Amino acid sequence: MKNQDRGFRIGAHIVLMLLSLLAILPFLLLIIGSFTDNAWAIANGYSFFPKEWSLKAYQYIGQQWSTIGRAYLVTIFVTVFGTALGLLITSMLGYALSRPELPGRGIILVFVVITMLFNGGIVASYFIWTQVFHIKNTIWALIFPNLLANAFNIILLKNYFENDIPRALLESAFLDGASELKTFTSIVLPLSLPILATVGLMSALAYWNDWTNGLYYLSERGGSQYYSVQNILNSMNNNIQFLANNATELAKAGMSGADLPSTTVRMAIAVVGIIPILAAYPFFQKYFVKGITIGAVKG
Repeated sequence: MKNQDRGFRIGAHIVLMLLSLLAILPFLLLIIGSFTDNAWAIANGYSFFPKEWSLKAYQYIGQQWSTIGRAYLVTIFVTVFGTALGLLITSMLGYALSRPELPGRGIILVFVVITMLFNGGIVASYFIWTQVFHIKNTIWALIFPNLLANAFNIILLKNYFENDIPRALLESAFLDGASELKTFTSIVLPLSLPILATVGLMSALAYWNDWTNGLYYLSERGGSQYYSVQNILNSMNNNIQFLANNATELAKAGMSGADLPSTTVRMAIAVVGIIPILAAYPFFQKYFVKGITIGAVKG
């Protein structure tokens, strides 16, 4: 029996190592590709062992760094503020739905679930956010639409509060005279770090990678100062493709076709966009696995 258990563990470790390699190798190829010479990449494709290296892709990005730096500040603010506000709203609603004595609890839960299945569409959403709430060309356009709270996160938190916060502990707090708000802030939230970190990480990833809100609600004339790093990098990619296909504009920019890293710059743009969030992920990983398992399976 022990030999069988040992064999299973060895096999499981081998499978996990292979899966880890499958996850790591694309990122490694992405980074190597960003340092590959553009002409060599066009002729031979991306490779883990390129014969010619170049920094031209990063030099091109560096020429736009003042704009990118401002976009990074915007993205960091949007990610931090949006995630914090979203966690507050989501956790409060999840806690309320976890209380069986809440009047109309079933009806509210139905409305939450419906949002996972149906939505009004892009046109209706755009009309509401721009004509009713007037967020067009403001920083709030990157925070409120689509990303602030979603039903999946609410249900995760609801299940966690129901199954992993001892009800006897809450009743004891109420007997001691604690209010709902006091119980929520002093007992529930401190005991919910795993699921809060999980939901926070998913929200932060969504905010960091989002570019559709900037596309829909920010115009170049009135809202370009609020472009996120994803919007700026996407714009740079479009610009370099335009230059690569337009010899006249390329000459005006003082560049030749050989100087323009039209292929490898895509990889460099992806590296610049994902490295910060990848660096933050290990700090949340231990909470992420525990929180997503408990919140999703129980209930």
